[in-house]
Amino acid sequence: MDGPLEWIAAIGTMIAAGLVAADLGRRVTGFGFVLFCAVAITWVVSGLTSDALPIAAMNGVLLIINAYGVWQYLLSPKNRKVMDRLEPVAKKIEHEVEAEERA
Repeated sequence: MDGPLEWIAAIGTMIAAGLVAADLGRRVTGFGFVLFCAVAITWVVSGLTSDALPIAAMNGVLLIINAYGVWQYLLSPKNRKVMDRLEPVAKKIEHEVEAEERA
């Protein structure tokens, strides 16, 4: 398990983790989950083709979990409406907190 497919999956996993951890907003986090889904599929393929069934099984489960993350952050109509209403208020509060931190 040291071919180009595994390197692509590994690098993609690191980028996705960075996007989610950076907390740059719902869209960025949502796209982090999209990338997690793509690399999970890559890991499943890699695991199945190289007889690494634990890797394939783990990433099959992670694919389901990350697909739920995509739903929550990008696709859920209710969550999108809530975030659209919260976004202007959140920016104002963020500026207030930043001002407090400088003082």
